[in-house]
Amino acid sequence: MKDLKQTIISYSSTDLEQRKNWYSPAAQAYNQARPRYPQALIEQVVEVAQLSTESKILELGCGPGTATVAFAKLGCSTICLEPNLDFFQLAQYNCQTYSNVKIENTSFEEWQLKPLEFDAVLAASSFHWISPEVGYPKAANALKENGYLILLWNKELQPSYEVYQNLSEIYQLHTPSLDRYEDQATQEYILRELGNMAIDSGQFKDLKSGQIISEVTYAVDEYLTLLNTYSAYIKLDPHTKECLFSALRHRIEDNFGGSLQLSYISAFHVAQKV
Repeated sequence: MKDLKQTIISYSSTDLEQRKNWYSPAAQAYNQARPRYPQALIEQVVEVAQLSTESKILELGCGPGTATVAFAKLGCSTICLEPNLDFFQLAQYNCQTYSNVKIENTSFEEWQLKPLEFDAVLAASSFHWISPEVGYPKAANALKENGYLILLWNKELQPSYEVYQNLSEIYQLHTPSLDRYEDQATQEYILRELGNMAIDSGQFKDLKSGQIISEVTYAVDEYLTLLNTYSAYIKLDPHTKECLFSALRHRIEDNFGGSLQLSYISAFHVAQKV
């Protein structure tokens, strides 16, 4: 738990302006390569959080609208906050057919609180960018009595362990710090702890959780585009990244026919305001 908290603190304590611009180099790649949330998972969330066409949702850090569209289709009135300008513009484009969605180019920290206004506060793979000392209390204050906090997560896409072992020597040669593998048990532990943090904040109760495991195939170009969206790769200097990606491309083309089978966990936490 300590390691997870330290990781979240390292994200959320980064200068706000740096956080706003962090994904700008990867915004288009994120929109193209990051997976959406399975419809079955969205349906579970809708049931647990008792959402309807009358619900009013506040979404925090909507990115390019990865989860926004799924909820917009329900007819919910949604206000989305997205501090990154590139993501904001992509979200506007992706959500342009939904008149029930309003997107604001601002951070949750800077957003002027509208107390007791929302039936649900939603964050899709974004809540770890907000300081827990700010995020949980402000989210609770934005909610109506008995409103719900909805946290969605798509964990990092992983190849099989055998494929990872094959690629590991390339990472050891170019970027040893990125040579790591999270098995399903580890990812599930991380997800449980993320849910527990909402309860430990003292702002929420009655945590409900669920998950779905999906399998997908990414061609080598799609896979390298996906890697470009993860923070550890965004931080790489261009030369190192070029060498790493070139070596990965050749290995995937030579050993795996130019594509990889990947799996990932999609999960939700829904907790009610205390």
